[in-house]
Amino acid sequence: MAVETAASSAAGEAGGGIGGFLKRHRRVAGAVLGAAVIFGLFYYVVPQFAGLDPTLRRLRAGNLWWLGLGVLVEAASIGGDIVLLRGVFATPGSRIGWKASYQITMAGAAATKLFATAGAGGIALTIWALRASGLSEDKVATGLVCFEILEYGVYMAALALVGLGLWFGVFAGSAPVGVTLVPALFGLVVILIVLSMLVVEAPVERFLTARADRSTGRRQRWWRRVAAVPHSLRSGLTAAIVMVRGRDRSLLGALAGWGFDIAALWASFRAFGHSPPPAVLVMGYYVGTLGNALPLPGGIGGVEGGMIGAFLAFGVNGPLTVLAVLAYRTISYWLPTVPGAIAYIRLRGTVNGWRSQPAGPAGSRPSAAQLRAQSPALLDSPSCTHDRAS
Repeated sequence: MAVETAASSAAGEAGGGIGGFLKRHRRVAGAVLGAAVIFGLFYYVVPQFAGLDPTLRRLRAGNLWWLGLGVLVEAASIGGDIVLLRGVFATPGSRIGWKASYQITMAGAAATKLFATAGAGGIALTIWALRASGLSEDKVATGLVCFEILEYGVYMAALALVGLGLWFGVFAGSAPVGVTLVPALFGLVVILIVLSMLVVEAPVERFLTARADRSTGRRQRWWRRVAAVPHSLRSGLTAAIVMVRGRDRSLLGALAGWGFDIAALWASFRAFGHSPPPAVLVMGYYVGTLGNALPLPGGIGGVEGGMIGAFLAFGVNGPLTVLAVLAYRTISYWLPTVPGAIAYIRLRGTVNGWRSQPAGPAGSRPSAAQLRAQSPALLDSPSCTHDRAS
């Protein structure tokens, strides 16, 4: 009887343990389940549609040399993100060196796969790690806005330049209005809104603050958060402009991050046939990656659908497009996942080490982006960039 009671108790504890684990990690479990469902959809259901089964079977016949090149250039793309992150946050004696930059970038990439929504999971993990390094909230906010402006400034500029270039016939390729002129105008509008913060930050902030003062409850809290956006944009933009004017070499990380990722897509096309014209390849890539904004694990489904739809609108061969995009997404999605999980475990150890040793003079120094954004006068000094030799 005692044995049965003990066994029953142990079983109850085990069940409670499993249930408690799932309850504590329900978001991760939900994301994993969602990814499994989508994988099952693509693997078992999609091939049943007429005409797709032969196309998907051809995935196994892709040229391994081209696919291997795709893996290499995707790794180089991740390296670009590491370079840019370190360039923004490193200062002499800073805790954000190459090791921490690698761990934060890789762990953030893995988190983004689980919590897409425009990379919210990766951003949350990055904030956690940077704050643990000893940086204040203001310094982290300025640095992250600077990082995002530099990275997505390349994105929006490419949308505008390549889209308008195709629309006006400067670049070779067809020019459907929906995947050339419309996204080009969208990119221009985003760039103009961000740049306008150099001029209209104060009046916009006063207007939003006034709205917050006239509101109550949740609406007031929401308006107060929105009212903080113009100042954050201006601070990060000021830091980014100084980096550009100072010809900071870490800016190459932003170009490498996007450029090598597009190269992985190009290699995937070559693995199964020919690649579209360069401008079409770039535009199809950028229009498709807008799917990352959808609340799907890692943008699965949104990015694939967006890219395939964009390339079909450009007149690219349908079966070739499906093969190339699925191969590219397999590379770009899974390549950072296992190293990212390992990096997260190591990052936790790094953070524990930081917390066991309170930040000294290095931890109390402003971040590189904060130094750049402290005064508009810095914009007139191209030599004020930080020392990255450490």
